[in-house]
Amino acid sequence: MADFDRKVAFAIKLLQSIPKMETPIEISYSGGKDSDVILELAKMADIRFEAIYKNTTIDPPGTIKHCRDMGVTILNPKMTFFQLIEKKGFPTRRARFCCEVLKEYKVYDQAVQGVRRAESTARANRYHEPEMCRVYSKTEKTRIYFPILEWTSEDVERFVKWRGLQLAPVYYDEDGTFHVERRLGCVGCPLKSDCGKSDFKKYPKMLKAWLRAGKVYMDTHPHSRAVAKFATVYGMMVHDLFFDSFEGYEQVYGGGNSSPKKPQTRSSSSKIILALT
Repeated sequence: MADFDRKVAFAIKLLQSIPKMETPIEISYSGGKDSDVILELAKMADIRFEAIYKNTTIDPPGTIKHCRDMGVTILNPKMTFFQLIEKKGFPTRRARFCCEVLKEYKVYDQAVQGVRRAESTARANRYHEPEMCRVYSKTEKTRIYFPILEWTSEDVERFVKWRGLQLAPVYYDEDGTFHVERRLGCVGCPLKSDCGKSDFKKYPKMLKAWLRAGKVYMDTHPHSRAVAKFATVYGMMVHDLFFDSFEGYEQVYGGGNSSPKKPQTRSSSSKIILALT
């Protein structure tokens, strides 16, 4: 049996081995290519499931429509991403409170996720077995299964073409050319390879929404230690998303002077705006 056929057969067998319970199996659906693959595999396995999209309120345009077209249940959060910024400030590479609130919560006792070890070194180091127990709290835990854990991007592309799947708009050029290497995720996420800069260039309206929410945080938290360091919301956003330390930020935008709220010159303000757009 070819390697690809073996991987498909294993994925289906794993899905069919999940114990039957009163509640359906959750297909953790993000709207991305891997989610579409596991959704199709679940149909092929003929298991009882419910595909669920946890709306982050900041995914690329077209994601929600794609979820609806796929018949996926959409769960809206109690607070939107921008309301979280207004309350907590910007997420950073070191503190991503948004994921915990918007995505990382239990729905059913069993879930299937499209995690692949080939996606990153961090995932390769973290995930070794095709199932694990995820503990959310002392009373809430979920058994999670990873049917495509060992799949490569080439496997995903082959499966998509074989099954004739239509993915979310982010994977296609205007002429319809498919790009399996693209990834769907929150617009502006600081964990992306470029810390979200390309997202802000592609979606300028989303950048404005980030800045508006950040300005609300600055206005309502004037005594916050984070706010006290910056004269403008541009500076705070650039620091939080693109730098690991205030000292590093000051070396680039503050002339090496780390004094709080150092007045920004026209030149330094221009640099900050260009970093975001």
